[in-house]
Amino acid sequence: MMMSLNSLNYSTCTLTRMSSHHSHNRTRKGSVLATPPSSIISQTEESSNLAHTTENSPLGAALKRPDSAVLLTQENAVGIIGGLSIGTTLNFVRKLVTWSSKDGGNGLPFVLCSDPVLNKELSFHERGPSLLLVGRNENLQKDHALVVKNLSDKRIFLEKSGARCIVMPCHISHSWYDEVAKGSSVPVLHMGECVAKELKELNLRPLEAGSTLRIGVLASDATLSAGVYQEKLQNEGFEVVLPDKATMEHTVIPAVEALNRKDIEGAQNLLRIALQVLLVRAVNTIIIASDDMRDLLPPDDPLLKKCVDPMDALARSTVEFAKSVERNA
Repeated sequence: MMMSLNSLNYSTCTLTRMSSHHSHNRTRKGSVLATPPSSIISQTEESSNLAHTTENSPLGAALKRPDSAVLLTQENAVGIIGGLSIGTTLNFVRKLVTWSSKDGGNGLPFVLCSDPVLNKELSFHERGPSLLLVGRNENLQKDHALVVKNLSDKRIFLEKSGARCIVMPCHISHSWYDEVAKGSSVPVLHMGECVAKELKELNLRPLEAGSTLRIGVLASDATLSAGVYQEKLQNEGFEVVLPDKATMEHTVIPAVEALNRKDIEGAQNLLRIALQVLLVRAVNTIIIASDDMRDLLPPDDPLLKKCVDPMDALARSTVEFAKSVERNA
């Protein structure tokens, strides 16, 4: 699957296509913004059997040939592991380009691994059984082990490609953050930690006298069950407010179902109700940690002023890390 990046306005971008049978490079000329010509996007097309994702693929071959896998040599190179959908991943890339190109910057060199097989597996876990069921279901445990291996192999590939930090612009991928980051020779940024630190730096004040600072989190059942954001927010001194069972059953889940039916208006109305339910509980802001819900409301919707997108925090933190590496180089 080849991806058109004209919408990203790259002056020069090298796309590396990898499949189970062959690989080739193509250089495209884009327009407008200047981005490092060394930006490389690796798009893998593999069989539907996740167990053979790395063994029988160019990625697996690259992992066995560490001396030939280096793609970038810059100190500020970023490795990106694609997530639930290519659309979400490219949305993060746009944010990364925007924040790194501010004030006349040239942007950051990066390597992006996007795997359609992994997309499907993450989608299953995002919309499938709750992570709370792990441990009771042997097959589900096996599926999780395969996803962890896939993510970990991509992390290793990105390290050997020259990435000096690695990011996963995907909420559900962070369910296995500890396993994926274990043994990494470079920092693996955690999206929950990035947004928690940014909120801490805002020096927010409680909306009710004498109460703690409350942050709402709106996400899928799987992301909430995995605690992707709760612990990171609590470590910064915030009280985390989650949708209650009734809100999940009658607004959040139906909103996603309506969206899947292309009932945009119905999904928007249900999402607004879910946000308002959290706001009446005196939260300072709401983290929308769902790819399905993030762009559901129009940009000018007043409710969005009370919400934050973790992707923004991850992009800004990535740029900040890259700049710190440059300063210390």
